[in-house]
Amino acid sequence: MKKIAIASLLAILASGCTTQTYLMANGGNSTPSYNKMQPFFVSGIGQEQEVNAAEVCDGADKIAKVQTQQTFLNGLLGNLTYGLFTPRQIRVYCK
Repeated sequence: MKKIAIASLLAILASGCTTQTYLMANGGNSTPSYNKMQPFFVSGIGQEQEVNAAEVCDGADKIAKVQTQQTFLNGLLGNLTYGLFTPRQIRVYCK
């Protein structure tokens, strides 16, 4: 039982959080205008989901940055389902 607990703890600690940030312009709001969890299955292989950032910000010139992130909660859900359900967060920041 102790070995299983240690292996589980190591698996959770080894699953890092990832963040990709695309800067369009300096400045912008510190809180996202759009923040949503996107569901993916089997690690998202061959799957894509799109968010129209220009539509969210009322114009392409008003986009400050777009960020995708796998948070601790997203990683935990992925580990608990053995990679079958692997969600990611997407955030759009407007000027």
